[in-house]
Amino acid sequence: MLNEFEMEPVAPESLKSSRSFIASFAGEHVAGTEFVIGALFVSWGVSTGDLLIGLLIGNTLAVLTWALITAPIATDTRLTLYAYLEKIAGPGTIRVYSLVNGVLFCILAGAMVTVSASAVRVLFDVPAQVNWYPTDVGFVIVACSVGAVVSYIAMNGFTKVTRFAEVCAPWMILMFFIGAVISVPVLIAQPDNISQISSVNDLYTLAESYIWVESQSDIGLLHVAAFAWVANLSMHGSLGDLTLLRYAKRSYYGYYSSLGMFIGHYLAWICAGVMGASAGLLLNLSVTQLDAGEVAFQTLGMVGILAVIIAGWTTSNPTIYRAGLAFQSINHKWNRKTVTLLTGIVTTIIACFPFVFTGLLDFVGLMGLMLSPVGAVIVTEHWLFPKLGLTRYWNFYKKNTTNYAAIISWFSALVIAAALNYYLNVHLFFLVVPVWIWSTLCYLGIAFFVGAKKVYEEAEIFENQESHRKETERKYLNNEPLNTTATENEQGNRISIWVANLSLISIVLISFGVFWGVSHNSIKTWLILPTIVYFVFATYRIVTDSSN
Repeated sequence: MLNEFEMEPVAPESLKSSRSFIASFAGEHVAGTEFVIGALFVSWGVSTGDLLIGLLIGNTLAVLTWALITAPIATDTRLTLYAYLEKIAGPGTIRVYSLVNGVLFCILAGAMVTVSASAVRVLFDVPAQVNWYPTDVGFVIVACSVGAVVSYIAMNGFTKVTRFAEVCAPWMILMFFIGAVISVPVLIAQPDNISQISSVNDLYTLAESYIWVESQSDIGLLHVAAFAWVANLSMHGSLGDLTLLRYAKRSYYGYYSSLGMFIGHYLAWICAGVMGASAGLLLNLSVTQLDAGEVAFQTLGMVGILAVIIAGWTTSNPTIYRAGLAFQSINHKWNRKTVTLLTGIVTTIIACFPFVFTGLLDFVGLMGLMLSPVGAVIVTEHWLFPKLGLTRYWNFYKKNTTNYAAIISWFSALVIAAALNYYLNVHLFFLVVPVWIWSTLCYLGIAFFVGAKKVYEEAEIFENQESHRKETERKYLNNEPLNTTATENEQGNRISIWVANLSLISIVLISFGVFWGVSHNSIKTWLILPTIVYFVFATYRIVTDSSN
């Protein structure tokens, strides 16, 4: 029976090596939605300089949040977000939070499924969905089919999710890069443009002229930086990724998020902007009139369709997995796989309504804002309480069903955010910092007076148990045998690895043919064969490899 450790610390022998997290971060954050976000930066009228510097600042902040806050708490407790929050705030609080969190994750996963469906619909000549509701039964069928696949993968647990990402991530990353490479000649061919790219300055001039053309928009460097940070706030600042990082052998695995941020939320967003601008010129349409499937098809052909489908899958899989754990935490007697299946069904229904796709930027910002006060409460109790001489888990020792200090801190922070936005016109992306500060101070103050300053006999017993668990884990990891002898499968996999890597190299060489006079259409056709070869051999390697 699959044990996902829903309410107990992950056992030492079930911890995962760095490879799982490298693949998970890279796969999840190089998603079909990057096509959407990259194109929207173009439509915002953000200047090239503001985009490049803003993304650098914001993504660095995101990586540091994962590495310095989320991962250390995850590896210290080995609990899901929901199990740990229940210990801090009680089952009454967790029911409210898990319901809100689960619904938000369903909407987010639904957006990913919609993105994948936008690619599949191109194959069947289904019209683009631009309304908040579906206008073609074919799109509904496509969305339901895609949703069924991702739900099945998510049902089978964390290992299946990461194994799927391991196969897809390298190829998917490459698709964004070569999509931008192939698009450059389209931009060069425009009238009154530079005739060739011979320096970085030429690239910058091209970007300013045809991609990120500065307008009179109010969106600038700080907005870009703030968005890059809050785009995944629900995962790091709100501690949603406790659920995944509890499997990490070491807390520094949090730095592997840099692969997702600087490949997915830097390189991929930039490449998607290039592809979006190119597709808009080819079709003589505004980038806002194109969905992810159309952009990818115009630049990469059939391989682009596959890229969007898989990119949507690799993001929706762990998101549905998180949502399933959220709903399952409402009632521990519920079966996780059954709950995840039902979650997948709800997500698929949501995916049939394209509003989750068109309002993605505002939604991810709102999601992070709504959940961040709870992240502040957890960080406060986990780290600040011991330093201030307060008792962690005081609500649990008092046997309270609901931690009203946490509830008041959460909802009062949201009221303050709404007031700042409405009365002072503070942008959504800038509300997180005041919300976090208020939640921390509010929770500290209320908890001090209602129970956290007291000493409880049970606290010493629990701390001793935790010390014993951590010592057992430390000994296990220190004495873990090193597998220095290649198994028969590992030896056989070397051929698969070589073939898979050579197929990726051939994809790069084919894409650069566009600068040697090879037609765009020919390149799109030639990309199909090495892509098939890559997935055959990469999948074989993952399936036959039993290591972590």
